[in-house]
Amino acid sequence: MKLSVALAQINPTVGDLAGNSALILENISAAKDQGAHLIVFPEMIVTGYPVEDLALRPSFQTASISAIEKIAAQISGDIVAVIGYLDHGPQNAVAVIHEGKIKARYVKRHLPNYGVFDEFRNFTPGTSDLVVRIHGVDVAIAICEDIWHSMAAVAARTPGLVVVPNGSPFERNKDDVRLALVQQRAREIQAPLAYVNMTGGQDDLVFDGDTIVVGKDGGLLARAPQFDDTLVVVEIDCVQESSKPDVIITIEDASPSPSSPVIAPRLSDEAEMWSALVIGLRDYIIKNGFKSALVGLSGGIDSALVAAIAIDALGAQRVNGVAMPSKYSSKHSVEDAQELADATGIHFRITPIAPMVDAFMGNMVLKGLAEENLQARVRGTTLMGISNQEGHIVLATGNKSELAVGYSTLYGDAVGGFAPIKDIYKTDVWALATWRNEQAVAAGQTPPIPSRSITKEPSAELRPDQKDSDSLPDYPLLDSVLRLYVDEDHGFDALLKDGFDEALIRRVISLVDKAEFKRRQYPLGTKVSGRAFGKDRRLPMTSRWNEQ
Repeated sequence: MKLSVALAQINPTVGDLAGNSALILENISAAKDQGAHLIVFPEMIVTGYPVEDLALRPSFQTASISAIEKIAAQISGDIVAVIGYLDHGPQNAVAVIHEGKIKARYVKRHLPNYGVFDEFRNFTPGTSDLVVRIHGVDVAIAICEDIWHSMAAVAARTPGLVVVPNGSPFERNKDDVRLALVQQRAREIQAPLAYVNMTGGQDDLVFDGDTIVVGKDGGLLARAPQFDDTLVVVEIDCVQESSKPDVIITIEDASPSPSSPVIAPRLSDEAEMWSALVIGLRDYIIKNGFKSALVGLSGGIDSALVAAIAIDALGAQRVNGVAMPSKYSSKHSVEDAQELADATGIHFRITPIAPMVDAFMGNMVLKGLAEENLQARVRGTTLMGISNQEGHIVLATGNKSELAVGYSTLYGDAVGGFAPIKDIYKTDVWALATWRNEQAVAAGQTPPIPSRSITKEPSAELRPDQKDSDSLPDYPLLDSVLRLYVDEDHGFDALLKDGFDEALIRRVISLVDKAEFKRRQYPLGTKVSGRAFGKDRRLPMTSRWNEQ
């Protein structure tokens, strides 16, 4: 039996029940036009996802239920819709809708409680499976985390198809893990499996779509483009009436539009990260009602990369750059900032900070590190002043290497409303900048990032002839340690076995552990790694534990 299944890979907004409902109905209409028997939406699509503690509010639960009932009333014709929403409980649920009525519902059984997820706090788990007979095919439903656990009970019911709504955030290399899992579950259950995921940014998360359909042998039948909003319609060969269903929905035979299954090519590692960073920033700004962004341009690689991401996210006319040279700034710092502005067409100004620093120093005696931090804080105050005056959101430009070791100034370079590259190590910063310029050249465009910003030695330029290497190990070596200590939880002994010098290990661990209080105060930014600072890595600021 062939079942025509539409998978709606779309971008909801948390709390925008009216907007999400309109998006759902628009996709149902498109699926009907293509003759689909069944349309499946991502997890919690009515409310957006994740809703965090909004789930605990009775008023929000009631509004979600009201929204799904209104959606159901507007679905006519012979199409079945599986739509995720928040139910009383609170419960992460999907409604199975046909001919204006909710015919069944399924509640997520396995609640993730690791990494960025805290669903035991927000939801009550379901307790039963659901199989719905649709057009003669017994369709089992699971939600996201459910397929990461044993599905023996589902397999025992011998469904003809399994559909899986998801809210699965992006992280590097996760697409390979997803595909392998989906293929494994299809082979175990001996049924085709259709996995649909959402797109778009939500706070520090970004969703990459990567909707997948596989046959019962695990063979790939369709795969949606990463990060794109799209409706995937696939005719799937299914086993007919192979189990005892919980609900039977009879529909007339539709006439699916002829279509060839799409298997979109995978993006490169750099292209994946770039797309995630651009969409994460774009949606944070747009969904929160900001109109434009402001970046302090130092002429260095970090601020140049942040500006390039902002330009791709918003367009050059909505990006503002400001150079804030001090008496220690090199000539090329302003030149490189100006070159970026000329190449991209962003708004640009130069605001020297020396007079403001001198005014402080005329009233206070600050030396050494205190004087260096003063310059950074004057820059931060300048950025926030422009932000308040003109309405831009300030983008912090710190990378993951700097955040890890505390190489930033509170209320200085750490100011901002969003930090686009906070989950990108310094070595990744260089790689992405080089990649983005190569893409521009290949497209016949001017590279956005000045070559000197990529090649020159990093420096905060807060004292004469300062280099980052004065305070930190060389970044390639530092990042090698950080990836293991921060991302993989390798302790002191493990790092020794990894082959690192004992003095280096002690130095890096000490820097990382002492900087937790700074990271807690840093703006949020898009998560692209398996272990980002924030919800992924939660450590006490006050602790006597010492890895050494």
